[in-house]
Amino acid sequence: MVYTRKNQRDLTTAERRRFVAAVLELKRRGGYDEFVRMHIDHYTADGAGRLRTAHMAPSFLPWHRKFLLEFERALRRIDATVTVPYWDWTRDSTPASSIWADDFMGGNGRRSDLQVTTGPFAYAGGKWTVRHAMTEITYLTRDFGRPRDPVALPTTAQLDEVMRERAYDTAPWNSTSPSGFRNRLEGWAPGSGNERFRIHNRVHRWVGGLMLGGGSVNDPVFWLHHSFVDLVWSRWQARNPGAAYLPAEPPPLGDAQYRKVVARHQPMAPWGVTPAEMMDHSLIYRYA
Repeated sequence: MVYTRKNQRDLTTAERRRFVAAVLELKRRGGYDEFVRMHIDHYTADGAGRLRTAHMAPSFLPWHRKFLLEFERALRRIDATVTVPYWDWTRDSTPASSIWADDFMGGNGRRSDLQVTTGPFAYAGGKWTVRHAMTEITYLTRDFGRPRDPVALPTTAQLDEVMRERAYDTAPWNSTSPSGFRNRLEGWAPGSGNERFRIHNRVHRWVGGLMLGGGSVNDPVFWLHHSFVDLVWSRWQARNPGAAYLPAEPPPLGDAQYRKVVARHQPMAPWGVTPAEMMDHSLIYRYA
């Protein structure tokens, strides 16, 4: 049966409670940290000189669709009523938004060390110890809006601009691709500082703390963010039914991206599914 992912602002109190409880139980069992580790292992940058699947590559969207789906399946094995809600950051764009309530994601980090001290994922609550990160920090951190170098969440107008792209992706199939929906949505852009980060990337930068870098899954808001990214891709697919995943074929020997990106029918680690197999989710879930 097809289930529904809802906007987090539309969740009932009971739905919020059940989602949080399932996430905490998955963490208690050790399963949550397996997802953290998986994301770190597959976070490969342009300059690494090897295959990229999760980021800076055409497979960014199908890889995260599968990643999100596997996480959701893990939660639903704990509570079959749970689905992953989405955070529309073009609408809920302030620290006062309902997503940051004490009974849901909790709030911002404190100024001294950025430690989150409110909500169910606060370290002091004893249920959320960070075990795999890019630093030695063991507690959840956030730095809303990056006060020392202010950044705002993406706007509806900025997202609409991305939605006007007609090709899924373009060469050279990395963070420097000058056009294409994937790179525009992932959010790599020319420039320096905050200007380098747009749309998806800017949301990670706005939340700050552990949402920066490969260990971003340590913050449960990661899933609500990527649920919305997946929704945006789903809407783009509906607008552009003839726009298939690109590249269709692997870059040839001699190409700078040879064996560095996944083509349409090549398997994506660690699951072995292809981007083509992840294009249609209509028989599994839908968005409200």
